[in-house]
Amino acid sequence: MNILIIGAAGMIGSKLTNRLIADGNLGGKAIDKVILVDVVEPTAPADAPFATETMAADLSSPGVAATLVEKRADVIFHLAAIVSGEAEADFEKGYRINLDGTRFLFDAIQAADGYVPRVVFTSSIAVFGAPFPDAIPDEFHHTPLTSYGTQKAIGELILSDYTRRGFMDGIGIRLPTICVRPGKPNKAASGFFSSIIREPLAGQEVVLPVSEDVRHWHASPRSAINFLIHAATIDGEKVGTRRNLTMPGLSVTVGEQIEALRRVAGDNVVARIRREPDPVIMKIVEGWPRNFAPVRAPALGFRSETDFEQIIRAHIEDELGGTFVA
Repeated sequence: MNILIIGAAGMIGSKLTNRLIADGNLGGKAIDKVILVDVVEPTAPADAPFATETMAADLSSPGVAATLVEKRADVIFHLAAIVSGEAEADFEKGYRINLDGTRFLFDAIQAADGYVPRVVFTSSIAVFGAPFPDAIPDEFHHTPLTSYGTQKAIGELILSDYTRRGFMDGIGIRLPTICVRPGKPNKAASGFFSSIIREPLAGQEVVLPVSEDVRHWHASPRSAINFLIHAATIDGEKVGTRRNLTMPGLSVTVGEQIEALRRVAGDNVVARIRREPDPVIMKIVEGWPRNFAPVRAPALGFRSETDFEQIIRAHIEDELGGTFVA
């Protein structure tokens, strides 16, 4: 089995690569080669039990998608995107990367004679827009209120249509906000959900730009990788014709996040959070979904955390070596 990861240098791509290295197989099938692609060339892993190839390539540039498809990977993980805040700030770049790049990839697959790979596409809960019910069901309509959400919604529609036509075997997974993201803050408007946990645990002060009653839908990086692996190996016939799935997650308020941090790490850590409301971020957050009631994904075997303390403890174990700055 050959695997192509587009967006391999990012946090999710790197963790996915490490998981494939640890497992040595995908769905019980031995991995022969993994091709790692990003706009910045990913670092070649030194300990992989299979062949690896790294490439620096921009999927939104003409001809790049066709070159990648020529490699005939059995499974393609399409993770490449710019995040919500950046897509809102730079309209042209958002559509070029998040929509044009996706369309170029899907079109290149369609044009490759006799080639029908499993394509796992990372979508987002941003495809939904307010007003919302208390918990958004699988059947809720797409009315995104951001450019990022619009770009992801269009990608979902193309994936479904190209799968229906037999051009590829696509599965779209709508990721919750991934928390706690390791590393430095990115340009995502949702970045504060992670930073109010990550920075205090590292002994640093952090700004909270919204009120504590803001509620949102979360899953850990661990869960995100499990979602991807399961989507790559699931029986497409069981999924049926509706190929885009809302992943399970955990709905909590910012205040509940902070109290979970207090229970895990104590008052001194929580005291490093400083409240400074940001009207721009608050306006963006107003249009975000807060809670979901997914039925199809859990029925198909997708799983996530059941409380926010689990998410915090996973971050401490996976990123901080089991310790934090008290």
